[in-house]
Amino acid sequence: MQKLMIYGASGYTGRMAAERAHAAGLPLVLGGRSQASLIQLGESLGTDCRVFDLSDPDAIDEALADVSAVLNCAGPYMDTAKPLMGAAIRSGVHYLDIAAELDSYRLAEELEEDAKAAGVMLLPGSGGSVAMLGCLAGHAAARVWNPRKVAVALHVTGSMSRGSAISASRNLVAETLMLHEGEVTARPAGQTALFDFGNGEVTCFAVTLPDIITIGRSTGIPDVETYVHVSGSAFPEGDLTALPDGPDAAEREANRYQAAVAVTAADGTIARSVLDTVNGYSFTPMAAAEAARRVLAGEVRAGFQTPAGLFGDGFAETIADTRIIDLPPAPRGE
Repeated sequence: MQKLMIYGASGYTGRMAAERAHAAGLPLVLGGRSQASLIQLGESLGTDCRVFDLSDPDAIDEALADVSAVLNCAGPYMDTAKPLMGAAIRSGVHYLDIAAELDSYRLAEELEEDAKAAGVMLLPGSGGSVAMLGCLAGHAAARVWNPRKVAVALHVTGSMSRGSAISASRNLVAETLMLHEGEVTARPAGQTALFDFGNGEVTCFAVTLPDIITIGRSTGIPDVETYVHVSGSAFPEGDLTALPDGPDAAEREANRYQAAVAVTAADGTIARSVLDTVNGYSFTPMAAAEAARRVLAGEVRAGFQTPAGLFGDGFAETIADTRIIDLPPAPRGE
């Protein structure tokens, strides 16, 4: 019988993913380190719980012995991805996570051949911005002949969860990276670009997002640049451990996310599209639970995969009230 484990299920996003997976009727087991909160959630959902620490490989292998897929919702992923990916490969279990950290994707690249040999799929970013931006980029790329460059921006609004803020603070990089001619390379610091998220152009700042790997991988486009536009208190300062778990339902409802993309073709034609969706903290558990459902149903390819590459460019639009809108083409060379 196919069974999904959600590790980090008692955390802010993990809890919502577990509730979504349970509502979808997925055979489910909850995993994590915090026994009290995990058991409380397990009792509310009527599911089994397994308490284990990722510092013990034998304990991980034992916990994964009868599951088909594990969804990692426990950040920072620089700490949790490696032990869980390794255990998944050893145990023949498909691996999914919701990471927005570049390290998880580089690790998936490093482990790809081992995963293929084991018949295991590595699907980091199964929910969240990677699924959003990958589908948006693929959609826009299909509108031009011979696409050569993607510039994509995420509009982040509302507050961050405590876990996301701590993960982001630990993953600050000195260099801003992009994909250039198929290789991850540094770019000058402080670069900006204008993007229209639906209400006129705004300035976006160049940042390093894992989409420089995933978009290049799913589309085959050799040049990928990533940007972000921040509204509100999306990147808090001070004592991050004192932050609340995350935005409540009312705040999530009030702060939708958008993304914008410009895909440049070899002849200079530029296709532009915009994605509008629910708040990222609502989209992520829904998308991750849906990805897990599909994996349990057999939508699997061994090795490192991306949501858009595995499920198609329409995947994001199957989540909540997500929609992609095509803008008029930009003048060539703009």
